[in-house]
Amino acid sequence: MNDSTSKLTKDLWKSLGAKLKESLTSVLPVSLLVIILSLTPWVDLPVHDLMVFLGAAILLIVGISLFNLGADMAMTPMGQYIGEGLTRSKKMGLLLSVAFMMGLLITIAEPDLTVLAQQVSAVMNGWVLILTVGVGVGIMLLLGVVKILFHADLTSILIYSYMVLFCLASLLMDNDSSWKLMALCFDSGGVTTGPITVPFIMALGVGIAMSVGGLNANENSFGLIALCSVGPVAAVLILASFTTGSLDYHVPNYSMEAILSQGLGEIFTDTMAEVGKSLVFIVFFFFILQFAVLRLPRTKIFQILMGIFYAFVGLVLFLAAVEMAFMPIGYKIGLSLAQANPALIIGFAFVIGMVVVLAEPAVHVLNRQVSEITGGEVSRHQMMSALSIGVGVSIGLSVLRIHYGFSLLYYLIPGYVLSLGLSFLVPKLYTAIAFDSGGVASGPLTSSFILPMVIGACMSMQGEGSVMELAFGVVAMVAMTPLITIQCLGFNSVVQARRRKNAAFKRILAAEDDPIIYFE
Repeated sequence: MNDSTSKLTKDLWKSLGAKLKESLTSVLPVSLLVIILSLTPWVDLPVHDLMVFLGAAILLIVGISLFNLGADMAMTPMGQYIGEGLTRSKKMGLLLSVAFMMGLLITIAEPDLTVLAQQVSAVMNGWVLILTVGVGVGIMLLLGVVKILFHADLTSILIYSYMVLFCLASLLMDNDSSWKLMALCFDSGGVTTGPITVPFIMALGVGIAMSVGGLNANENSFGLIALCSVGPVAAVLILASFTTGSLDYHVPNYSMEAILSQGLGEIFTDTMAEVGKSLVFIVFFFFILQFAVLRLPRTKIFQILMGIFYAFVGLVLFLAAVEMAFMPIGYKIGLSLAQANPALIIGFAFVIGMVVVLAEPAVHVLNRQVSEITGGEVSRHQMMSALSIGVGVSIGLSVLRIHYGFSLLYYLIPGYVLSLGLSFLVPKLYTAIAFDSGGVASGPLTSSFILPMVIGACMSMQGEGSVMELAFGVVAMVAMTPLITIQCLGFNSVVQARRRKNAAFKRILAAEDDPIIYFE
């Protein structure tokens, strides 16, 4: 083994060690909360279920670590190379076509969208939902690339986009069947931007923005995730408007016995097939671009292939873990706590929301890129604190909505009005980061642990017939509240900067008033 290979191996192991430490810190709080609950009289978890959950938690830690390593080695560089290469080629038509196709393909590859589609298969064909969402992402990614190329104002685009969304939502009111799907429509925007989408799209934006340049290149690189969260909602709202007839939603069988009855081998095999089928689309399209436009050296191609392998293994472990343990445990916790006392599930929802975001793979990718691009102006600790508070509040409010049984729009309309209003008071960089963060916070663990938990709570408090209208919408809430908390972080930075400026001005005035002593 030569020196360069030895150094590469050491760096790889060092990176993996850091990722494992980061993942352990992320998953441990969720696991400890579940263990503590199992010791209380409110939640009866058999020893078998608890042991399976702990084994799945270990798989989750390893899976997140390998995926994050693969994202650093493959997904992020792929997005940046494509963005830089196509922008420098000055072929606008090719760049926009690639943006649409990549938006469609990476959406098909997104695991948390697949998880959501499986849970609503009783009322909507899974592939129809996935393809509709994919078209929405493709169109908005194309629009986002145009926004970067022409330095368009993100706030103006978002205001117009959300006005269109709420107008489309209002059109569903006259159709009872369509209205029941409204919460699902808004959820579809949150689950789209997950572990595969975020690293690639963020890096694509960075690559294009840095190639275009300009005074605000860093600020201009954000916003693609925000726009890609809007497109799917609009697309599914349009699809829902054509729905007719009654919608009889039946809650899936979330019991661990039913899930494990198919055998661990089949769970892993099915998951490998699903993830492999998804990643093949992206890899195939990337290599077409490699031979046609990019022509990267072999060393970079080898690194990307290694990264894709790590991302594949990591996603398989992650998704298998959440399917066989986190989904059934989440459902049982929601059902049991709501039966014991609604106040318990509301309080627990807030606490679990604060810690579950730590285990979302895409959140770490976003926080790292935000810290690097802003030069530490927005630290990873600040981002994680703002996201944790936002997600905790969103899930607590979601369970409160189930208890009182009111429409999701009572949260979404004031929430987005407030967040868009804050965009005029904070630096544009914070607005772009905030709207990107909203999509990132609602990842696979939200759709596979939090959503079943909320469905369980709804089953206890309102019954199966209300699940579509009241339980769904929690992903949309998780996507909305970080917009407010992170912009509040930006508002605080503006206030602190103004205070420092005023204090410095007062010191200058005080210095000017000091007596002048003349020496002869």
